Amino acid sequence: MSKKKNISQFRNIGIMAHIDAGKTTVTERILYYTGKSYKIGEVHDGEAVMDWMQDEQDRGITITSAVTTCEWGKSLIQIIDTPGHVDFTVEVERALRILDGAVGVFCAVGGVEPQSETVWRQADRYSVPRVAFINKMDRTGADFFAAVRSIKEKLAANPVMLQLPMGAEDNFSGVIDLVHMQQIKWVDQTQGAEYSTEDIAPEFEDIAADYRDKLLEAISEVNDEIMEKYLSEEDISAVELISAIRSATISRRIVPVFCGSALKNKGIQPLLDGIVAYLPSPLDVPPVKGLHPDTEEELEFLPKKNGPLAALIFKVSMIEGRKLSFARIYSGRIEAGSEVFNPLLKKKEKLSRILQMHANKRERLKEATAGDIIGIVGLKDSGTGDTLCSQDYPVFLEKMEYEDPVISIAIEPKTHADQEKLDTVLEKFTIEDPTLKVSKDEETGQTILSGMGELHLEIIISRMLKEFQTNVNVGNPQVVYREVVTAKVKGSAVFEREISGKSHYASVSISLSPLNRGEGVTFESKVTEDKVPEQYIPAIEKGIRESLDGGYLKGYPLVDVAIVLEDGGFDERSSELAFSVGASMACKDALEKASLGLLEPIMEVEVFVPDAHMGDAISDLNARGGKVESINPKAGIQIVKAVVPLAKMFGYSTALRSASQGRGTFSMQFSRFDKV
Repeated sequence: MSKKKNISQFRNIGIMAHIDAGKTTVTERILYYTGKSYKIGEVHDGEAVMDWMQDEQDRGITITSAVTTCEWGKSLIQIIDTPGHVDFTVEVERALRILDGAVGVFCAVGGVEPQSETVWRQADRYSVPRVAFINKMDRTGADFFAAVRSIKEKLAANPVMLQLPMGAEDNFSGVIDLVHMQQIKWVDQTQGAEYSTEDIAPEFEDIAADYRDKLLEAISEVNDEIMEKYLSEEDISAVELISAIRSATISRRIVPVFCGSALKNKGIQPLLDGIVAYLPSPLDVPPVKGLHPDTEEELEFLPKKNGPLAALIFKVSMIEGRKLSFARIYSGRIEAGSEVFNPLLKKKEKLSRILQMHANKRERLKEATAGDIIGIVGLKDSGTGDTLCSQDYPVFLEKMEYEDPVISIAIEPKTHADQEKLDTVLEKFTIEDPTLKVSKDEETGQTILSGMGELHLEIIISRMLKEFQTNVNVGNPQVVYREVVTAKVKGSAVFEREISGKSHYASVSISLSPLNRGEGVTFESKVTEDKVPEQYIPAIEKGIRESLDGGYLKGYPLVDVAIVLEDGGFDERSSELAFSVGASMACKDALEKASLGLLEPIMEVEVFVPDAHMGDAISDLNARGGKVESINPKAGIQIVKAVVPLAKMFGYSTALRSASQGRGTFSMQFSRFDKV
């Protein structure tokens, strides 16, 4: 690593796009031209530096967001390459949470695709400034202007062309730079590593002048100084224009558009110039905010090396059995071997090593400061979303919110050797991925995995086999239900038994009554001391609650029930054990007589569908027993909010894609349990 740069020269950016728009290829070219890679890795050969996981190479998609650092001119660019598939949006979420800017990559043939809409909306939520790169200009059917139009129409953004392509498909030979009014032409037309900058060729002069005027008009709408000069027809220098474009990009009023073909190495160097010229440094974005753990006072942290420490862990990876935490430092500095404070756990953690990340290769650092995105080895208990700070100046940075898993599968190990590995492997996965949940089914002994979608769970199973050589049998996706009592019922039991030579006795009478939805399980004792001494009441409550957890109808937990201890009896043989078992027996007696009902999980579903396909999408939701609650139009898209039983939502993503020609997307989260 060369001499430490000034924080104004940092660019912390993400590369985001729909699956297959070519964002990993763009990242690979950036690494090549900035001298980080000596040969160019190709996604289709399974050799991309950033896609280092076996499953990523086999499928040609990005699953985990990889971090890398490179230099361009005087700037230090820290890049996170994020996944494009909807099941891995948590990876995109946590990357956007800590980035200052982003490059949206779009395919010149497909334009804005469904998942580009999803990641774009995520970036809107985190107020991330963006530039756009229209990729694959060499492909048959490439249409630069249609792609820019789709950014305007589908994303409700304000794209401003800073470049025009010279030709398209096989004739794509260069770009016209509308800021400096010159053309960039590739020397070797099959590969664009070398290029020359020259005056605009006569055949492109008219279109260049026309679009230069459109560029000035667009910038004058967001910049008063440019507006004055533009209206009085004064000359506007490139320096003035760059400065105006930069401030409009950072304030998210425009999205500068570049174009090229990453696979043919065309257009990457001008894109790098654009990243440095127009995307913000940590000094250009609002300072990060947090809350004091005790007083809840709002605190602000400026990106200063000598300020108080504020860093956020945005990802944890288990690599070769060791825990590697990825953190963004917003303020202050940390040194290898020093201690940091985790306010959530209220404890200090020691950092054994600080690493500068380059995909899966790394370089050790003595210290890291505000603006850095680093890997940390040595944190034992800190997890994703935790803040690292100093004990004298504690702060909680805003935690990341994750949606609950919506789909479960049962797995069981194939052999005894797999059983021993399974728990360790699942622990690694849950540390890495906050959206994956693991539980045990008490009746069948199977392990239940819950995740964000069918592909999410498929990749987890595949990684088990490939990375950890753990074989499992996989069951079909399942829905989790709940049980309820529908009317008041009484139950009683007498427990009288000798255990290990000692006599035990207890008598318990209880009632169970239904409560309103969502009220949970309540317990009340109406007995006097002469019937049941105070010391046994907790054991009775514990026995009943444990019984309810196992359910009665189908083995699902019983919820929304009021338990009342009505009567009881004791003598000198009584014990906590006797009352706990007696209460459990009384509960079973009540449930045998009770009328019981099943509740199913109801999901809140938000469907984003183009106007033309809204009718089909709504009739499909109705056919699934869904209730549409609201429909809101937004920039050519209808946002349909509905509640639907989860059991009817399997295979929905496929149905929605076919109903909307692949343009509809949806998000789903748990709403409540309701009667089946």
